[in-house]
Amino acid sequence: MADPKKVRAEANAMIPDLLERLARDEVRQLETRRAGVRVRVTKLDGAPVAPATGATAPRTAGAPLVTVASPTHATELPTVNAPLTGIFYRGASPQAQPFVQIGSSIASGDVIGLIEAMKLFNEIRSTAAGRVTRIFAENGQLVRAHQPLVEVQPA
Repeated sequence: MADPKKVRAEANAMIPDLLERLARDEVRQLETRRAGVRVRVTKLDGAPVAPATGATAPRTAGAPLVTVASPTHATELPTVNAPLTGIFYRGASPQAQPFVQIGSSIASGDVIGLIEAMKLFNEIRSTAAGRVTRIFAENGQLVRAHQPLVEVQPA
């Protein structure tokens, strides 16, 4: 188990940068992992975000929600990451079923979604095989290159 003081120090080092990026970019949520610590910041109710002056300041109404996850033990599950920046779609059309759901079995090379970039739809293929345990990107969400899209439990 990791030292809680080290986890807190690592999270406090990441939070100001994430809050600044959240205020600057047109996104509602950012998440990062470093040294086994995962930090997620989310804009609530579309409220504007002021850059952080201190990572330990108490949260007030309209302030972003900050979530810090303790480090996982020795292993993290593999993720399928976005190869490019664009709008992520979980299905081939708004009426179509999503390519994958939580619990879906996927093989390496299976289509897990589409990313629209420069008016072109790019198939996003899995780089891992196994069962989908988590979906990070929702339909119609802007995703950045290298951002995790789905988490996969190897078979």
